[in-house]
Amino acid sequence: METSKCQLKKQGLAPGSCLVNVDGKHQPACQATLKYEQGNIYRLITSVHLSRPENYLSIYQSGCNFSCRKCHSWYFSKVQDGSWYSPEDILKKSMEYEKLVNLEEPRERATAWHAQETCRCCGSCVTDGWRSSNCPGILEPEAVLLSPQGFGPARNIVAFTGGDLTCCPEFYEECARLIKMQTNLCILIETNGYGLTPQNLDRLQASGVDAFWLDIKAHDAEKHKWLTGCSNKHILRLPEEILKRGFTLEVLSLYIPNLVESDELERIARDLSAVDPAIPFTILAFFPEHQMKDFRRPNTKEMVEAYTKAKSTGLKNIRLGNLGVFIHNDEDSDYLMANIDMSAL
Repeated sequence: METSKCQLKKQGLAPGSCLVNVDGKHQPACQATLKYEQGNIYRLITSVHLSRPENYLSIYQSGCNFSCRKCHSWYFSKVQDGSWYSPEDILKKSMEYEKLVNLEEPRERATAWHAQETCRCCGSCVTDGWRSSNCPGILEPEAVLLSPQGFGPARNIVAFTGGDLTCCPEFYEECARLIKMQTNLCILIETNGYGLTPQNLDRLQASGVDAFWLDIKAHDAEKHKWLTGCSNKHILRLPEEILKRGFTLEVLSLYIPNLVESDELERIARDLSAVDPAIPFTILAFFPEHQMKDFRRPNTKEMVEAYTKAKSTGLKNIRLGNLGVFIHNDEDSDYLMANIDMSAL
């Protein structure tokens, strides 16, 4: 692997676990899925569409600086896949999407977290003509649109997701600059955090990026290294660095039985609460994929315990996700409802 060009190495950090499969061989993601031609930058993009349940335009990127054993997007994040997009191409997609926007969110709600406060994406108001029991009751059926991943509104947010190359911020910078100049859309980056050095955060702030969805894989250093191939030393300090620059922030972590369980999630929540108790935190139920197909799914009692321990830290906004992974019957549902706040669903 060539590291002489690695931007992280130039900033005093180890290169990411960033090798990508290219026709059976391996190249660093910044070489396989990012390129310059005649002074113009291009990024390899797998797809662009209105995603659910986030209810925003998602730009799915090939190439990543992590090698997550649990990755659900490995077939394009760790394999060269997609079409080459310039920042101008991303702007065009964003401008087309803006015409569909029917739910305007302020910058402080430019998150996946806040999407569920207006729509649960069940589509029953459209398909059956009635609202489900957990519908927030805010949107009219006319505002609920069908997209490749189901029903919901179109919020004024563009998100970069899938693979992560924030260690090379130039493409994000130029996309953000153009989008901010010619639209009223907010810009969110879903990230593992490894590329968000102070220098890169400053650059992204100056370009107009609004928000980050930070996926903290584990608190324990050895567990994080095993899961991702990389250290989490500077990632654990990121919430403070992100907020002090005025970005909107939400955090997500997975409950992985026998690896990242309630005690580990409590440590993450405690760190977040010390920075700002209002940081939205989603505890997502793991389901087997990629190199972790022999790991089991968490059960309802484990998810409730994780929620309870996270809440004990003083963190105010905690939500459980992937409910279908651990709720299998009425007994599971009743136990969940009896032990957590409804706002956590």
